[in-house]
Amino acid sequence: MSFVRVEKPRDGVALVTLDRPERMNAMAFDVMIPLREALEEISRDNDVRVVVLTGAGGAFCSGADLEDPGRVPGIDGLTLPTIALRSMELLDEVILTIRRMHQPVIAAVNGPAIGGGFCLALVCDIRLAAPSAYFRAAGISNGLTASELGISYLLPRAVGNARAAEIMLTGRDVTADEAQRIGLVASVTDNLLDDAYAVAERILGFSRPGVELTKRMLWASLDAASLQGHMDHEGVAQLFVRLTTRNFEEAVAARKEKRAPEFKD
Repeated sequence: MSFVRVEKPRDGVALVTLDRPERMNAMAFDVMIPLREALEEISRDNDVRVVVLTGAGGAFCSGADLEDPGRVPGIDGLTLPTIALRSMELLDEVILTIRRMHQPVIAAVNGPAIGGGFCLALVCDIRLAAPSAYFRAAGISNGLTASELGISYLLPRAVGNARAAEIMLTGRDVTADEAQRIGLVASVTDNLLDDAYAVAERILGFSRPGVELTKRMLWASLDAASLQGHMDHEGVAQLFVRLTTRNFEEAVAARKEKRAPEFKD
């Protein structure tokens, strides 16, 4: 039985659904390994331009499955410390796979995003939330650290260091409305998937290299050592598309002719 569903509800759009609703789509290894594999396959699918990630039932993802974590593959003969390292590497790879995907990934957060589920939402390029969604850095309330799967890197960059520290150190819930107010999600909507598809449709109207390089530049900016260095990086990306395609000329012509552009890259 697969706990990850992949559908193509619109041309150019893949919908990836964590499908273990009875466990609130918790991050058992028999969920996360198929998720990583599905995302890697989608990244190689040139017919897919945008990905929407959501959860089945009433939750987005409730983080670690404390009752039934599943079996970690490839650990025969290893001791507990090394098994723990392998386990974290497997989960880390899910986060990094989303980061490395060619396509923008929209998180349609339909309910609780807890612990690792919070991290899963954070690494997506765009986040939309249902009114019932909430976010919790749960590790600290379980006697662990709140830092896992990149959250202490991603959250301060999303909402600022002071606010991220307060959220992580208190382990409190961030409601959908607060998440929108502080910039954690782009919008809160009762029509979550329809609105996610609407965002995807807008992205589909732009050129493939333009979209892919914009995603790369946004992520590169998080690690930029200086404004000048990042501007140099952006300039190379802009010149690459400008000089190797006729997209700019097509955009100008389309505006003059009052029609949608047809970017052929």
